[in-house]
Amino acid sequence: MRPQSLNPLFVPATSLKGLGPRFGRLVEKLAGPHTVDLLWHLPNGLIDRRFAPKIADAPDGRMATLTVRVDGHTPPVLAGRPYKVQCTDETGTLDLVFFHGKTDWLTRRLPIGASVVVSGRVEHFNDQPQIVHPDHIGALDDKATLEAVEPVYPLTGGLPAKVLIRAVKEALVRTPTLPEWQDQAWFNRQGWPAWREAVAQVHAPEDESDLKPDHPARRRLAYDELLAHQLALALVRQGQKRRRGRPLAGDGRLRQRVLDTLPYALTGAQSMALAEITADLGAEFRMLRLLQGDVGSGKTVVALLAMLAVVESGAQAALMAPTELLARQHLQTLTELVAPNDVYIALLTGRGNARSGSRPRSELLQHLAAGEIDIVIGTHALFQDDVVFRDLGLAVIDEQHRFGVHQRMLLSTKGNAVDVLVMTATPIPRTLTLTAYGDMDQSKLTEKPPGRLPVDTRTVSLERLDEVVDGLARRIDRGAQIYWVCPLVEESETADLAAATERHAHLTGCFGDRVGLVHGQMKSPDRDGVMAAFIDGRIRVLVATTVIEVGVNVPSATVMVVEHAERFGLAQLHQLRGRIGRGTDASTCLLLYASPLTNQARARLRMIRETEDGFAIAEEDLRLRGAGDVLGTKQSGLPAFRLANLDAHADLLDVARDDARLVTERDPTLTTPRGEAIRTLLYLFERDAAVRYLRTG
Repeated sequence: MRPQSLNPLFVPATSLKGLGPRFGRLVEKLAGPHTVDLLWHLPNGLIDRRFAPKIADAPDGRMATLTVRVDGHTPPVLAGRPYKVQCTDETGTLDLVFFHGKTDWLTRRLPIGASVVVSGRVEHFNDQPQIVHPDHIGALDDKATLEAVEPVYPLTGGLPAKVLIRAVKEALVRTPTLPEWQDQAWFNRQGWPAWREAVAQVHAPEDESDLKPDHPARRRLAYDELLAHQLALALVRQGQKRRRGRPLAGDGRLRQRVLDTLPYALTGAQSMALAEITADLGAEFRMLRLLQGDVGSGKTVVALLAMLAVVESGAQAALMAPTELLARQHLQTLTELVAPNDVYIALLTGRGNARSGSRPRSELLQHLAAGEIDIVIGTHALFQDDVVFRDLGLAVIDEQHRFGVHQRMLLSTKGNAVDVLVMTATPIPRTLTLTAYGDMDQSKLTEKPPGRLPVDTRTVSLERLDEVVDGLARRIDRGAQIYWVCPLVEESETADLAAATERHAHLTGCFGDRVGLVHGQMKSPDRDGVMAAFIDGRIRVLVATTVIEVGVNVPSATVMVVEHAERFGLAQLHQLRGRIGRGTDASTCLLLYASPLTNQARARLRMIRETEDGFAIAEEDLRLRGAGDVLGTKQSGLPAFRLANLDAHADLLDVARDDARLVTERDPTLTTPRGEAIRTLLYLFERDAAVRYLRTG
């Protein structure tokens, strides 16, 4: 149950004074449905009315509060012209300017001969001082109650600033005093205010420094949010550990046959990751592990060996890929590594094809339910109700950021105590790993299998496009295959980018029917057909958007051209480059850029040219672009923080993680006085699901 002390904060925002149904809907759209959401909606600016000069002393561009006398009104003669009100004091004259001003309203608020107080930004037009649309107009009697400093909040269309400010003030009045949940020694060292005081301070900035993320009150609230998030992850992970699993370590016979036939030995990183996964599979609790593999690091082999351990134990395994193309590619890779008589591997997609040739979907499902299929590879089709396993023991999810947590959980419910291994070929910065995947154990593959040659990466100006095409002609004549990546599918009126369709037409004019095109607007069967022709070698140049970014494996492709490379993020460029250098031949990546380059674009291209270390690239990408843009929060599962800024508060994230770990170790049921306060914190930040793990453990 939510603590009663929080009840005033979780009533509908529409219960606040001045928020009827119309404004209430706008506030809900802007901040959220509850009163507490207004506390988390922080100001991003302020209006400082403390400067109160005479008209002659008011400098251009500065906010000022002026006491003036209204001398006259000049309504517009022509439509579109402004309405002007002439005002004076003993030092000069000032125009108040209104566009689309209503005469009745202006004459009532600014009657001729009245002394009024006006506030706004002073500008000079033809040497005449003026204020366009003053933010305050009031009688002299109002001067004493005029807010000297007023916060400025992000708004949405139709919601007046004054209505929102009034609602926030009402929310602050309802804010209770709560027990302190922070570690007392840490809290004392920081010199932070108590929670209720911190909330009041962030909504009452006195100057610009109060709006910065390093302000003590903002840091305190950011830490509260990070601590709630890390505690929730720690409790989920603790609950996962308490959920009974079953040992599925296997006897090693199938894995050894694969290892004996591999043309190379596993890297140290592969061996370590496999040992961690095998230990999890053999333990009494369910596995939930993230396997991060840099481009070309061999994570598919690790996943196969994990699935074989489960098959050796008599259970089944499933591998889920985000696209049918990748699912088919996994099928080909795995069947080449496993002797056909040892393991039965099948493919289940929306079109229901099996291991060899086509097989009716119903027949495949019968084999799966009977336990005759050891490993099934599929797409979202694996979620469907009619897909039944005899005994699913391990679910492997590839490119996990393309699936939601709900989908991951759906697959794990198709068996008894299913272990889960999620994989990503996109190296994730450490900060984002802690926030998005903190509930998982983690393994990393940082080495490439022996024999992989480094990719020669070069930056080339688009002005040399003809030279690039001539060079590719020579490569094609020698049997090379080439990716040519464009960022758009069709002409854009807002961006000067080469469209994939136009580039395809241009290259077809140079190389004839040896050029293919794939992009995101194509139907899946059509796109898969073009990809199959490229894999088979019938197409020598593949013009594409970033649909080929992850997972496509064509060892004979040795050239990657990225057009307008300056428009891509570092991680994306690294993924694209990872499509080549997968065979034994030397490979080249050409990054075509348009001048002039921004400093950030120049830094990105220099970084990608100088290193192939995906984890170093991911950290630099985070530094250059910030947490919000690196993976895209919707795709990555990255939580949307309201108070914490991962760029400015990364140091607090580490402390919050350590604190959460200590709390769950020392007080796993949150029954100490601090534990009870932490329960309040979790409910305050709506981490109710984490609290439920305390009751179900």
